[in-house]
Amino acid sequence: MPSAVAQQAAASAQPAVTSSQELNIRACVELLRSDVRTKKTAILTQIMQLDDDQATKFWPIYRESDFELQKLNDQKLAGIRDYAKNHDSMTDQKADQLAQLALDLESKRNDLKKAYYEKVRDQLGGVLAARFLQVENQMLMVIDLQIASQLPVVQK
Repeated sequence: MPSAVAQQAAASAQPAVTSSQELNIRACVELLRSDVRTKKTAILTQIMQLDDDQATKFWPIYRESDFELQKLNDQKLAGIRDYAKNHDSMTDQKADQLAQLALDLESKRNDLKKAYYEKVRDQLGGVLAARFLQVENQMLMVIDLQIASQLPVVQK
């Protein structure tokens, strides 16, 4: 049964989808470009339970972190597109290049989360910073799982 993201991507596709691989890649692109930020903001608003003073300190930090995260997501999207382009003719060299890119981006994302955890901690204390990190991690894991479930496994 196709995911809602895959169905949405298929419905918005201009030409007919010719393969499940293309459908999967389009679903990933749609997911990365959808209103995830809006949903994340709503979830964070509900879970963080910030008073006005806390919110005044938190949201500028969050917007800055989200902007930086989007830069990494743009690189991830480029990697997904490169993977799709090379999926049917994958070489050891290309597979290694794509795997190294994925690992590098994961490392950069962890560095980014650490830096913004520390900024939130410095402004709002450890409890709210830990809550922010926990919620951010949960949301990113869900997004990552949705994307990964749409990508075909590397073939030779």
